[in-house]
Amino acid sequence: MSTLFPLPEQLSPELWLETPLGQYFLGLEQAYLDKTVVDIFGYNALQVGFSQHDLLRASRMSYRATLDRSRGAQIVADRAELPIVSGSIDLLLLPHVLEFSPTPHQILREADRVLVPDGHLVLTCFNPVSLWGLRQALFRADGFPWQGRFISLMRLKDWLALLGFELVGGSMGCYVPPCRSAKWLGRWEFMESAGDRWWPFSGALIYLHAQKRVRGMRVITPRWAQRAPSQSLVSVSQKQPVVSVGGIGCEAA
Repeated sequence: MSTLFPLPEQLSPELWLETPLGQYFLGLEQAYLDKTVVDIFGYNALQVGFSQHDLLRASRMSYRATLDRSRGAQIVADRAELPIVSGSIDLLLLPHVLEFSPTPHQILREADRVLVPDGHLVLTCFNPVSLWGLRQALFRADGFPWQGRFISLMRLKDWLALLGFELVGGSMGCYVPPCRSAKWLGRWEFMESAGDRWWPFSGALIYLHAQKRVRGMRVITPRWAQRAPSQSLVSVSQKQPVVSVGGIGCEAA
């Protein structure tokens, strides 16, 4: 029992990530984020939390920044009150921010505010319906990550739907028990390949990729092959006006 569910250690996130279990967790999470963010295009990407690790390293966006409460971040600020201009971020990454905040709803509202229309939100959370969630229930502790309030997949989906986000991707991972040693982690690693097939909703890590949707607005794409307008078409005065929102041309609703 002590091998599968070791007694809790009161470690900070930085120290826990240096342990064999923390390194195993970080490797799985980085692999998912690398393949997710690489195909998201835009100009501005922001990572909130885990500022000591460049989780946006695979992003092709020209500007990438980290925001956190620690001085190691490029932007030092409260996660629930982002000092970011509204509608200016194309990609926002929230790695394990919601389950360690007393106001997760406020953080999601801030995410909705700073994202551009059709902007991308990628978040990760610990799953309570997992072996890691069971370990947390058996041994309460103040150390990372066990002091967090793990959030279920259904609750996350509900929160995102209320804000108008549309899920475009997601996955689960880390099916191994939270062993303390690298030796035992290696022995249980076979569960990763079997997890998605046999117990797909019990991974310790939840990965979600959502997109901000704005009603009454659609982005106008360039018309590369446009024929000359016919005189029999609708006159200019009858056409819908075009306004500029954040530098992007949009038809008025």
